[in-house]
Amino acid sequence: MVGAFEQAILALMIFVIMLGMGASLTPRDFYLALRRPYGLAIGVISQYGFMPLIGFILALSLTLPEAIAVGLLIMSCMPGGTTSNIFTYFSKGNLALSVLMTVTSTVAGVILIPIILVVYSNALDLEIPRENIIATLVLLLVPVGIGMVLRKFSANVGAVTEFFGSVLALFFIVFLIVSWVPRNWQFLLETTSGTYIASICLGLFGITIGYLFARALRLHPRNARTVALETGIQNGPLAIAIIAFTFSGTEAQSYMAVPVLYSLFIVIVSTCVTLVFRRANVAAEQKLPDSLL
Repeated sequence: MVGAFEQAILALMIFVIMLGMGASLTPRDFYLALRRPYGLAIGVISQYGFMPLIGFILALSLTLPEAIAVGLLIMSCMPGGTTSNIFTYFSKGNLALSVLMTVTSTVAGVILIPIILVVYSNALDLEIPRENIIATLVLLLVPVGIGMVLRKFSANVGAVTEFFGSVLALFFIVFLIVSWVPRNWQFLLETTSGTYIASICLGLFGITIGYLFARALRLHPRNARTVALETGIQNGPLAIAIIAFTFSGTEAQSYMAVPVLYSLFIVIVSTCVTLVFRRANVAAEQKLPDSLL
């Protein structure tokens, strides 16, 4: 479970993370994206087309308990997280596209997430309080807007805010390890293996399918890497916040199991994928003539 103090800390961290996300953007970024929307559209389709479908298939095939299946569905419907921007940078992807895809999927999620949850929860005969999720998503657009205003007011303040938002997204994983995991250790030992399989495979399958989809549509490898990471790396802190503010009681730990475990494992999965992408990038550069390097 998550106590009142942890809820307050969680809310503060989510606010700063979303503030940093907004500080990375200017209105001109949206204008440029709309002029060349092809890569952006592919990313949004991957995010809200493939990921919820992967979550649905995992929930169906692994026969998960209802609360854990609900947590898996919520996690699979989340927009991209700021962690994907960091891994995109290290994998030599298109950082500008990554940031724009993250914010665009967050804004679009206010409309798309409730619709997708209705479709898949009905298919699995699950009850999900959509109104609370919609309210949380709308509220989280406020710090994004404030971040954009800060960036417009001062580029330096915007850059510092963006940096702290990105760092805090990674620190959030440490927060989970030292706070939630020890108190729920017995539950983690007793939960089904399907919970762990779903938590790992959601991100791994998302990255793989996102990359194959982008390459099938002939995107440049640099952009394909970006779409892959944006597809598979979901906003774990947002999913955990939604569940913490929506569900209560002893069953809350079951609802939160997949988002917490996903947030822990996605760092490991993304690190391995980034190493593969960097090696592939080096190999591609070595094949180019010196005049093109």
